[in-house]
Amino acid sequence: MPNAKITKTLVDKSAPAERDQHFWDTEAKGFGLKITPTGSKVYVYQYRYPPRRGGKTMRVTIGKHGSPWTPDGARVRARELASLVANGQNPRALELAGDAAMTVAQLCDDYLLKGTGTKKASTLATDKGRIEAHIKPLLGTMRINEVTRADISAFQSDVAAGKTKKDTKTKARGRAIVTGGKGTAARTLGLLGGIFSYAVDAGLLETNPARGVKRYPDKRNERYLNAHELKTLGEMLDAPENKAVYPTAITIIRLLALTGARRGEIQNLKWSEVDLERSALRLDDSKTGQKIVRLNAPALDVLKNLIGGDAKPQGYVFPNSEGTGPYEGTSKVWSRLRKDTALGDVRLHDLRHTFASLAIAQGMPLAVIGKLLGHANASTTQRYAHLADDPVTAASDQLGATLAGIFSVARDPDDGT
Repeated sequence: MPNAKITKTLVDKSAPAERDQHFWDTEAKGFGLKITPTGSKVYVYQYRYPPRRGGKTMRVTIGKHGSPWTPDGARVRARELASLVANGQNPRALELAGDAAMTVAQLCDDYLLKGTGTKKASTLATDKGRIEAHIKPLLGTMRINEVTRADISAFQSDVAAGKTKKDTKTKARGRAIVTGGKGTAARTLGLLGGIFSYAVDAGLLETNPARGVKRYPDKRNERYLNAHELKTLGEMLDAPENKAVYPTAITIIRLLALTGARRGEIQNLKWSEVDLERSALRLDDSKTGQKIVRLNAPALDVLKNLIGGDAKPQGYVFPNSEGTGPYEGTSKVWSRLRKDTALGDVRLHDLRHTFASLAIAQGMPLAVIGKLLGHANASTTQRYAHLADDPVTAASDQLGATLAGIFSVARDPDDGT
């Protein structure tokens, strides 16, 4: 690795690479700068202990570049550590015994406080749940410098085996249910790896103990409705008794089926995001940030029916009964409606999968389907590629053309409101 005097200019100009880079100072022996692939710049001190031929090479972290650590200040600290070595003390042992060796639980709390700035509230809530349900119970008391790859591998196995599974009563009619399984284990391991990456970038650890641990395949359920099930869905949404009892939820479900949008995107929709002139929803925020959802003719009719007159509505398209926020009962209504039907195992999100499968059956390019679904990355849409070669989907070619009929929209201004 290159040797040079470590200055602010050198630090500022140094760019990240595919692997960790180290620059070693020409003025203070053992003083170095580490640059991670994510761009984090950390000052380190490397030495031999015992300080004689045959001593083991060790390294301690001084701190991350920035306040309070500058090149000059970090160099002074490196000389202090060199003095400890010369006097027979081992800085690495002292570091591990000190505050730098925080517990995994403390690291998780620090990560949630400082390392999640770009995450959305919904993702952050999921992360918190996995930390409290799985990571803290199994690894929380361990010191972060003591966690090994074997510990991480065992953690994944324990979560998959249901070691953290529980069913706790939270209130009169509420329960907190934590499940295990390989899918949960894989997703939690991914989060844990991200937390340890944060520790490396923050200068708390030299290496990520989760790196190299093979995750279980995360086989998320992908359910697609066939022609018979789509017809059942259409009849369910058009049933007068359902529209009378659950008008708001029925309308939301209808829009989910017609647009392929996510539940939250429709349930939290605001009139300010509805562009009827250009047949689009211009979402201020979604899972992938700002997003445009194209409205086909049936979906456009649903929204026009909600408006009724010429008035320009304000607020949420589907407000709650108090008018203080969006309607939140769609999932519960869906569970009631699908019970004892051919749709008993169908999730609301499966309507999005079905929308994509119909697009594939009609021969639409994956790039176009990705735009319709609002995917940020082409790799996300690629999960549907296998459907194009599935002979069963050939029978769905005519189905797409009849969607408007299946999900019929009554021209009654009071319908679905």
